[in-house]
Formats: sequence, structure tokens, C-alpha cells
Amino acid sequence: MNAKSSSPSIDVGAAFAQMAAQFRGLNAKEPGQWPTLPKAASWLVMVLAVVAAGWFALLSGATDELEAEREREPVLKKEYINKLGQAVNLGELRKQKLQVQEYVTQLEKQLPGKAEMDALLSDINQAGLGRGLQFELFRPGQVEVKDYYAELPIAIKVSGRYNDMGSFAADVANLSRIVTLHNLAITPLTKDASGNLSMEATARTYRYLDADEVAEQKKAAAAKAAGAKK
Repeated sequence: MNAKSSSPSIDVGAAFAQMAAQFRGLNAKEPGQWPTLPKAASWLVMVLAVVAAGWFALLSGATDELEAEREREPVLKKEYINKLGQAVNLGELRKQKLQVQEYVTQLEKQLPGKAEMDALLSDINQAGLGRGLQFELFRPGQVEVKDYYAELPIAIKVSGRYNDMGSFAADVANLSRIVTLHNLAITPLTKDASGNLSMEATARTYRYLDADEVAEQKKAAAAKAAGAKK
């Protein structure tokens, strides 16, 4: 007599019904009292939500960074083209730099130092006397210190013939040092029957700053910048 072995059968419907029953009547205020299956399901949902939020945050940050880099691309291309052009013309730019430095050196040689100012004032005076002009006023003013040089205004008043005044102005312009004439005013002398004229003007001469003056200017500029930041 053959015995037939019977295998246990699983009632899937009953199992789903039992699992569904665990989700009924849950008290949202007391999740600690939930059955095991709802607890596991809620934990899984929370984990998935956190992972999804982190993923979207990471993806959003990467997208913003990508857009920022894309916006920088035209600027970087322009900088690259400019630097490439400079690199190609580097030799010519260095030559131009040397030429500018030589030109600046030549200009600096036309500016007297503090010790040479008296000799320059004497040259201006002699230029007028050499043309037969009579000095009625020759008064140096207050030195005005600029960023890289100092400027000395000189009030002058001379009398003489018109042609001599023109020759005096040309002689001043041809001095080895830089001297400029400003605010020229020529008027006739009322009590002079010889036809002489009177000329008033401001002569301005320039000199370079010595080491102490340069240091003082830098110190003043630094103090001004510090005050502006405050």
C-alpha cells in the first residue's frame, strides 16, 4: 500500500489579508505601538525619502555648478585669446616697454631735483634780463606736491617791448628743464611813451620728489586708503 506524502499549501490570499490587517486602525500619534510590518514599511519610506531628497539636492548643486561653469566658458575663452595674443607679441611688447622706460627716463632728466631749483629760478630770471626786460615781480609760490612730482608756481611781472616778451617766452620754453607759462596778460603801460608793455604770467616749473618725499607720499596714500576702508 503506497502512502501519498502531502506538502503544506500556502494561502496567499490569507497572508495578504493578514498583512493588510496590520495597517488598519493605526494610531499616527503612537507609532511605537504599531505592528512590525507597518513599522518596517514606515522606516523604509523614510529612508527612501531621505535618499531621494539627498539625491535631488546633490543633483541640483551639480546642475548649478555646471551652469556656472558654462557661463564662465565665454569669459575664459576671451582671456585665453587675449593671453595668446600677448604671448605671440611678447617680444614686441617687451621692446615697447623698454622704449617707454627710456622715454620716462628722458622726461625725468628734464625735472630738476630740490638742490637744482635755485639754479633753475636763476635761469628764468636771466632769460628775462637777457632780452632787456625789466622784472617788476618775481615771486615763487608754495610748492604743490603731487603723486610723483612737485610743482612750483612763480608769479612774474615784466615790462618791455612786445618782441622781447615773445623772445623771453621762447627762451623759457627752450630751457633744459621743464618750465611752462600760464595766464599771460599783456597790457600797455599808461605812463610810458616808448610803447613798452607789461606782461603778467605764472611760470610753473616741476621737480622730481626725493626719497623722503616719495616715502611720505606713500605713507599718506596708505593712510588715506585705510581711512576709506573704515
